[in-house]
Amino acid sequence: MAETAKEFFDGLKDSVDESKAAGLSAIFQFNIGDGQWYAKIADGSVDIGEGVADSPTITLTATEADWMDLVNGKINGQTAFLTGKLKIQGDMTLAMKLESLFALG
Repeated sequence: MAETAKEFFDGLKDSVDESKAAGLSAIFQFNIGDGQWYAKIADGSVDIGEGVADSPTITLTATEADWMDLVNGKINGQTAFLTGKLKIQGDMTLAMKLESLFALG
């Protein structure tokens, strides 16, 4: 279980469910606390990096504490979004795929 956002994103590639990434083309931008990471998905291949991606399909923003509660299963994505702990810009249908795609919670 990751304790920091950096630890989470460092291990994210290993937790991707490639069967759910097949046929998907999207760029996720994560602005978590003071850090920024991205996940570029193109038909099953996943590239995770630190920094800002060009033209993200969806951007998720949260404090590091709220993000870690989300990824460690202390709160679910819908609750985090509805209570303002998770801000989402872009393709909302991708937000609904996030949990199963990256094996969160």
